[in-house]
Amino acid sequence: MADKSLPLQLAGLAAAAALGAAGMAMYQASKAKAEAAGEDEPLATDVDRSKERIVLVTGGSGLVGKGIEAFLKSDQEAMKNESWKFLSSKDGDLRSRKDTERVFRRYRPTHVIHLAAKVGGLFANMNEKVEFYRENVLINDNVMECCRIFKVQKLVSCLSTCIFPDKTSYPIDESMVHNGPPHVSNEGYAYAKRLIDVMNRCYSDEYGCKMTAIIPTNIYGPHDNFSIKNGHVIPSLIHKAYLAKQTGGDFNIWGSGTPLRQFIFNQDLGALTVWVMRDYDEPDPIILSVPEDDEVSIRDVALMVAEASGLPMEQVKFDTTKADGQFKKTACNDKLKGLRPDFKFKPIREGIQEAVDWFAANFDKARK
Repeated sequence: MADKSLPLQLAGLAAAAALGAAGMAMYQASKAKAEAAGEDEPLATDVDRSKERIVLVTGGSGLVGKGIEAFLKSDQEAMKNESWKFLSSKDGDLRSRKDTERVFRRYRPTHVIHLAAKVGGLFANMNEKVEFYRENVLINDNVMECCRIFKVQKLVSCLSTCIFPDKTSYPIDESMVHNGPPHVSNEGYAYAKRLIDVMNRCYSDEYGCKMTAIIPTNIYGPHDNFSIKNGHVIPSLIHKAYLAKQTGGDFNIWGSGTPLRQFIFNQDLGALTVWVMRDYDEPDPIILSVPEDDEVSIRDVALMVAEASGLPMEQVKFDTTKADGQFKKTACNDKLKGLRPDFKFKPIREGIQEAVDWFAANFDKARK
């Protein structure tokens, strides 16, 4: 159940404003007292408080969180100076202000990477626009305000390219987020995510908080959601190819395969997200993507999946009676390239092979 504290907070603020300066002072004092409540909450024991940075990752059990975890295993800075906690829904309901405050009191993070969100496929977004908007706004508001209250040094939130205007020119860049309405099919989710970008600047201007956001392109890799019905293109193709290999049946790909997309391996995204947390201090968002030249067709992706899965090409079938979808959604990574010209992305053929091998080895427990 969603937390009801936000409307009550707004009502209290309105009442205080009506009473003038004295009322506002009383309201602020009451708010400060409420923020200080719970100071005796027992501290969590699964982080090392001797480290310079305590990093909390919301939604840490998903594809991006697992990419961050994989990167950290060989990162010397993390080993020396950081203690990381990857949260899942079991740690608390971030739609609830009380749960969110409890998590922050227990861990007292110095840095937060905010990946948690209500997400879903096309039809869920179309049918539950109100829920996608309200629940994501509640989650984001609770996390951002707790970062202010608990004096978190840096917050990095994760956005999506679906927040960009439906009618736009390509390539898209960071300056174009608010240049028009998003596609009507996911407007509830998209507007909730856009508000993160707005509030990053507002918190910076009013409170001096360091808050920013990343905008990744299409993510893939181990620990993805490999659902054929609800998964994204690469994991769903990997699942289809796995079944075709087991049964000897056709590996069916919907559409002609001509649309172009940019794909980023989840461990590359993990490395870049950690870099943003440590070294990127602008409140304006940054697109994390392979270059435009690395755009690849869905047909080529499908053939790479078939090859990685050991399927003979005669089993690969493109169903051209199915729609292709948008031809391209090219994103510009010039901002990233200017700041990290040295970064080397994993070639997509290698990344697909790793994802295929992981899925085959973890078929029974993989999300599907």
